Amino acid sequence: MRLKTFALLSAGALAACTPSPMQNPTPVSDPNLARALSVLATTPLIDGHNDLPWEIRTDSLAPYNVERYDLRAKTRGMTDIDRFHAGHAGAQFWSVYIPGDLTGMTMARAQAEQIDIAKRVIARYPDIFVEARTAADIRRAFADSRIASLIGMEGGHAIENSLALLRMDYELGARYMTLTHNVTLDWADAALGTQTHGGLTNFGKEVVREMNRLGMLVDLSHVSPATMSDALDVAEAPVIFSHSAARALVDHPRNVPDSILRRLPANGGVVMVTFVPSFVSAEYHEFDNRLEALRLANKGDSVAARAAIAEYTRSNPRPKALLSQVADHIEHVRKVAGVDHVGIGSDFDGITDTPVGLEDVSKFPALFAELARRGWSDADLRKLAGENVLRAMERAEATAARLQRVRGPSIASIEMDKSAAK
Repeated sequence: MRLKTFALLSAGALAACTPSPMQNPTPVSDPNLARALSVLATTPLIDGHNDLPWEIRTDSLAPYNVERYDLRAKTRGMTDIDRFHAGHAGAQFWSVYIPGDLTGMTMARAQAEQIDIAKRVIARYPDIFVEARTAADIRRAFADSRIASLIGMEGGHAIENSLALLRMDYELGARYMTLTHNVTLDWADAALGTQTHGGLTNFGKEVVREMNRLGMLVDLSHVSPATMSDALDVAEAPVIFSHSAARALVDHPRNVPDSILRRLPANGGVVMVTFVPSFVSAEYHEFDNRLEALRLANKGDSVAARAAIAEYTRSNPRPKALLSQVADHIEHVRKVAGVDHVGIGSDFDGITDTPVGLEDVSKFPALFAELARRGWSDADLRKLAGENVLRAMERAEATAARLQRVRGPSIASIEMDKSAAK
C-alpha cells in the first residue's frame, strides 16, 4: 500500500524443521524474546505485504534498477537481507502495487512491470529468496533456510475488468489480489473510494468465484465493509486481509469492523495485522484527520494550506504509534475472530512512518516478544507467525482443485454486468 501522507514539511512438520542457519543463536537475556526467537526458528514468519518492488520502481537514484538497489547492503528503505535475517523472516508476499489512478500506460503493462521487478529481485539473490506459489513451497523454502517469496497484486484495477488478465496474472505467479486499492472500480467499492455499488456487482462476485477456482487468495484490505461482506457471501475459500487492523480500536475506514471479524471463523480467513501508524494509533489517525481538515479548508495544496499545516504542526507535534498498539490490534482480532484468524502484514516500504519499535523488517521478533509477555502460548504465536496463513492457503488450494473438476474458466464480462443493470 502506498499512503498519501500529510506531513507536508502443518504444525507438526514445521516443528520438525531444522532451525535456519541465518538465525542468530546468541543467547538473549529477555526470556520473552528468547521464546519469540524459538518460535520463529521452527515456524515460518509470513509477512503479508511489503512494497519493495514499488520502492525500487520509484527509487530516486536508480528507478526500476534492481541491480543498483542492492539488498546485500543497507538500503535506503526498510528492507534488506541483513535486516530480514535479524527479523527471522520465513516468507514474504511482495506487493506488486500500481496506482489506481495511473496514467501514461495501461494497467496491464504497469502490472507486468511490477511482477517483473519482483521476480528479478527474487532471482538476483537465489541463496536468500526462492519463488513460492503454494503452502508446500513455503514449507520447503523454510526447511532449506531460504525466504519463500510470493507475489500479491494490490488492486483489481490491474485486471482492467478482464478475467483473462486475472488468469494471466495467476500464471505469472500472483497468489493474492486485493480487490480494490483506494479507487472504486466498475465492479467493487473501495474503502476510501466513492460508494457506488453497495459492495460487489455481479461481475465483482464472479471475480471472487474465478479467484477461488484458480486458487488465488481474495484479499479484502482496501475494500469497503459492504464489499467485504459480499465477498464473504460468495467466497468458497478463505479470504485474507493482507494489511489491515481493527476498526473497533481505530475508526479508520481501512480497518476491519467487528461485524466482519465475527464472520471469519466460518470462512477460515485471516486478518494480517498491519503496522501502518494511522491504522493502529487513534491519536495518529486523529492528527492526520486534523491536517486533512486544514488542507480542505484552505483549498487543497495551496500556499495557505501549507502555511496552516506548518503552523499547526509547530505547536502540535505528530503523535507516535507504538509497537504495543499493534499488539493491541492483534489481540483484538484474536478476541473477536479467534486466534486461528490473525497474522502479520507489515506494509514495510509502503509507508513513510512506522510504530516505535517496528521500524523495519529486523523488528518482527520484538512484536512476538511483546505478545509472549502478554501471556501468548508458543502454539498461538506459531499460528500468528505463519500457521494460520498456511492453513488458509492449503484450503484455497484444495478448493481450487475441487472447483476445477466441475467448472472451467469463467467467460463473464463487465459488459454483461452493465447490460444486466439496464
